[in-house]
Amino acid sequence: MPEGDTVFRTARRLADALAGRTLTGCDIRVPRFATVDLSGERVDDVVARGKHLFIRVGRASIHSHLKMDGSWRIVPTHGSVPAWDHRIRAVLTTDHSVALGISLGALDVVARERENDIVGHLGPDLLGADWDPVVAVERLMARADDELSATLLDQRVMAGIGNVYCNELCFLAGLLPTTPVGDLVDPASLVERAHTLLHMNKHNHRRTTTGDPRPGRELWVYGRHGKPCRRCGTRISRDQALPRVAYWCPSCQR
Repeated sequence: MPEGDTVFRTARRLADALAGRTLTGCDIRVPRFATVDLSGERVDDVVARGKHLFIRVGRASIHSHLKMDGSWRIVPTHGSVPAWDHRIRAVLTTDHSVALGISLGALDVVARERENDIVGHLGPDLLGADWDPVVAVERLMARADDELSATLLDQRVMAGIGNVYCNELCFLAGLLPTTPVGDLVDPASLVERAHTLLHMNKHNHRRTTTGDPRPGRELWVYGRHGKPCRRCGTRISRDQALPRVAYWCPSCQR
C-alpha cells in the first residue's frame, strides 16, 4: 500500500498539473457519482492527509485513497484515454493535461466542508501542517498493551505510516513487531524518527531508511527475508501470518 510519502508526492504532482486550471472535462467512473460533472470549475488545490487525497474543485472535493494498487497518472491533453480500461476510475481534463485515477481503492465526491468527516479520526499527519509530536506520543502510549506493529499501522495514532516504515521503525527501535507498545523505553524518540524518515523521503522516489539510496541498500529489514542483517549479519526473519507481513532481525530486535 502506498505510504504517506508516496501520497504526498502524488498530491504535489497533481497540484502541479491541475491547480489554478479549469476543468474542461470530468468523468467519475463510480456509479454513485457518475452524474457528477465539475467541468467549468477551477481546481484550487490538491492536498494529502495521511494516505488520503483531496482534489479541491470549486465547492467540492474529489476524495481518493490509493489502497493497495491505486495511482494517479498525468498525461498530455492531446493523448488518448483508453475508454476500455476498466482500471481508470476518474478522468479530469484541463487544457494542459489529463489526470487519470487508476485502480483507486476509494473514490467519492463530497462538499469541501465535509472533508473532515472522512479524515477527522486520523492522528497527526507526519507530513502535514497539523503534525503534533506530543499528541502522537499520547495516542501511541494509549495503546500500551497492543503490539507495536499494529499500533504503528493504525492511522488514528499517526497518519502516513505503512508496512515498510512500520517494519523499519521496529528495527530501529530494537524491538520485535509483536512487542507491546508499553515496552518502549523512549516513545518520543520513535515518534520523532518516524517524522524524520517520512520527511527525508517525501521528495524521493527511491525510499531509504538506512541513509544509503544505492540499489539494494535502502532498507534495514523490509523485503530482506533470509539476507544478512546490515548490523550483525544474522539472517532476517519473516512472518506472513500477521495481518501484515513482518520482517525483523532475531539478534538486533528483542
